[in-house]
Amino acid sequence: MVFLVNFARVVFAPLLEPLKEAFTVGDATVGLVATLVWLGSALPRIPTGYLLTRVPRHHVVLGTGVVLTGAAGFTAVARSVPMLGAGAFLMGVASGAYFIAANPLVSELYPERVGRAIGIHGTASQLAAVAAPLFVSIALTPFGWRGVLGFIGVIAALTTVVFFVIARRTELPDAGSADRDFWAAFRRQWPIILSGVAIIGATGFVWNGLFNFYPTYLQAKGLEPSTARTMLTVVFAAGVPAFWLTGRLADRLPHVPLMLSILGGFAACLLALTAVRSLAAIVVVTIVLGYVIHSLFPALDTYLLDSLPDENRASAYALYSGLMMVVQAAGSSIVGVLKDTGFAFNDVFRAFAFGLLVILAVLVVLHRSDRLPTGAVTS
Repeated sequence: MVFLVNFARVVFAPLLEPLKEAFTVGDATVGLVATLVWLGSALPRIPTGYLLTRVPRHHVVLGTGVVLTGAAGFTAVARSVPMLGAGAFLMGVASGAYFIAANPLVSELYPERVGRAIGIHGTASQLAAVAAPLFVSIALTPFGWRGVLGFIGVIAALTTVVFFVIARRTELPDAGSADRDFWAAFRRQWPIILSGVAIIGATGFVWNGLFNFYPTYLQAKGLEPSTARTMLTVVFAAGVPAFWLTGRLADRLPHVPLMLSILGGFAACLLALTAVRSLAAIVVVTIVLGYVIHSLFPALDTYLLDSLPDENRASAYALYSGLMMVVQAAGSSIVGVLKDTGFAFNDVFRAFAFGLLVILAVLVVLHRSDRLPTGAVTS
């Protein structure tokens, strides 16, 4: 399931250029469509967290499969930009609700190896990000963008049926049964929730704007369209070992220093990307950047899910995830607007990198003064 929901979320990045041609629109419009996917992934997270205080985790996961099936089919037959945007939003809704239900479930299935379990789950998700550009490159010419989205709908339906059968035959943990007071979780865990948002919010905003326009950006640097799409695959592929290895490191290293180091590495990689011009240099920076940014996600999830007690885990994680995703979602739209306004990609991303370095400096000061939580409240 995680492969499919993330595939549906990231598939719009390699589809932005075909959608521009199909609907005769500019960067700002297709950037808004990409933003709607991520906004859809953000908005249901807090309501889903509340729902999980009433409904078992696996029931919600099953529901996300049903929503994705319908949303992909609806988007595939879109005849206007508003219809396309609505379908993209609903596909995002399915992914957002899935991660809120599934990540706590995974951590509860393997309570002694949270980082490792989250890393494996994230690796499966990242494989979808790798596959999406490749699949679009192969399927776009014979089937068009509608065929790509229709395929997602068909596979979503089949996967949902398989999950239903497996869930009925599996004994699932009952750790989440203690999580029944959504707002009490916020009142108790707000320091670690806001710390997580501070670390990932702006970084995710920048990453969202970068990867959705990655092929377009690299074409502006002089790469051929096919090569630029391949680089999107490379940046996602570099995340596969990042999820796998960083999930294990997160079980062994102090959480906050690990996360702040990754944030600084991402800002440095982004500055390097704005400076390089040759294909060889772009490939090297793309690999390093992809590894670094995708290391942040398992590190942060382990920081939260390994620390949060059973009675607050899903609720607090939903609040964190919903808040940080709202911040992230606008990245593509803002980049598209800035580009249509006349700013060069290099100038936009260079400014973003310096902004991240300022945020990093503030977080380091807070950590050194013991004002950045290193764990959740457990008593």
